Amino acid sequence: MASSRPSLAELLHQPVRWRIVQALIGRTLTTAELAEHLPDVAATTLYRHVGVLAEAGVLTVVAERRIRGTVERTYAIGPGASDEGRDGVDPDQLRTMFTVFVAGLAGDLDRYLSRDEIAPERDGIAFRQSALWLSDAELAEFMAALGQLLGRFAANEPADGRTRRIVSTVLMPDG
Repeated sequence: MASSRPSLAELLHQPVRWRIVQALIGRTLTTAELAEHLPDVAATTLYRHVGVLAEAGVLTVVAERRIRGTVERTYAIGPGASDEGRDGVDPDQLRTMFTVFVAGLAGDLDRYLSRDEIAPERDGIAFRQSALWLSDAELAEFMAALGQLLGRFAANEPADGRTRRIVSTVLMPDG
């Protein structure tokens, strides 16, 4: 019998949910702080999608505090957001996930371009493709090294002089 619990692909198929998860990469935020990062999303919509993601384990409540009779929750990305089980994704789900991913990148670029002042070189705007000829063993070695490199810098805390930057990668076989 198939599970009634939605897959990660199904959950992140919705662009607002994708943006919520993206906003939480490497940090914790309250729903009010998420609303500041996603000002174009109505509060009721934001709360509904945060609830769906939390119920599925994609988001985890890491803190709670009482404010004027309500509970303010602080969220982080949870274990339900892992890449495990990707092999169970069918071609249409994978295409949808990729489309939402690319649309998210385009939205990020649009938000960057809407700033009063942009300086792509100074701000580190970069996108490029590289072709690597790798055996399966070399691919595993590459992925491990990339993970170590990203992990080294992902541990940085917010501080003066630091700007949160999003690193997005796409890796797929050619042809």
